[in-house]
Amino acid sequence: MTSSTSSPVSMPTLRLLSLGAGAQSTAVLLLACEGEIPKFDYALFADTGWEPRAVYANLNRLRIVAESSGIPIRRVSAGNIRTDALDPRHRFVSMPLHTLNPDGSRGLARRQCTNEYKITPLKKAARELLVYPHPRRVPRGVYAEQAIGISTDEFTRAKDSGLRFLRNVFPLIELGLDRAGCLDYLAERGFANTVKSACVGCPFHGNAGWRWIRDNDPDGWIEAVEFDKAVRHGHPRATAQGRPLRGQYFLHRSCVPLDQVDLDALAGRERHLTSVAVHPPEDADPDGCSPWSCRSGASVDTEAAA
Repeated sequence: MTSSTSSPVSMPTLRLLSLGAGAQSTAVLLLACEGEIPKFDYALFADTGWEPRAVYANLNRLRIVAESSGIPIRRVSAGNIRTDALDPRHRFVSMPLHTLNPDGSRGLARRQCTNEYKITPLKKAARELLVYPHPRRVPRGVYAEQAIGISTDEFTRAKDSGLRFLRNVFPLIELGLDRAGCLDYLAERGFANTVKSACVGCPFHGNAGWRWIRDNDPDGWIEAVEFDKAVRHGHPRATAQGRPLRGQYFLHRSCVPLDQVDLDALAGRERHLTSVAVHPPEDADPDGCSPWSCRSGASVDTEAAA
């Protein structure tokens, strides 16, 4: 642990890594293990409870590598986003579900999931590791530096935490590494199959993301299809209280039931149009989920999380 100082530019009391176990944050962790960047006191995995099986498998591999380098990985959680959403006794945390209104217009439900299941547990863990759990006031000059795996090609997603005791830093941007560079680096170290970190049922998946889940995580695909059907007319708690949704909810952006979407149509077309370098918008998959920056590209309002 790094000691705090009373100098004008104080050193962080702790160095933390927000570990999503996707490509970029995995690269950051391995860079620290190799001494290319300062070592972390802890790597924190904010577990939504509904990551692809491949992400959890990668996390288990990383735990062995990290702990052998003196970096403990801690799993922090506010619950299981899928089971919580389907539990009529549980407060529903709004997900950015695609909405089809009675008049045929479409929209997007309010997004609270990143704040509730990522930021809140990370903030709580940082306070506890600083030994100033809520509601104790964190003294001025005492703070944790938190590394986020944002690469140069997504620099617009690099956001401040908005919290005095938690300062975000972006090692990949400082090193000039983009996602492709991270993937090359991971491949050289035996982590070539690292996938993006995002909930199985994230409504921001493009067709490419849904295809990957269907083809590589069959249990996750079944869960997503069942979830899509379960929330069609609103979340269970509201329905149980006699407040059904006026329209309909969908996981897929087309507002078509997930198991009825033709996820292969564009993929087949791409195989015949290899000169096209960019995926069509409806097929492209956004970057992985990251605290303070949703896959939608929008920043997360941390006022409520302060």
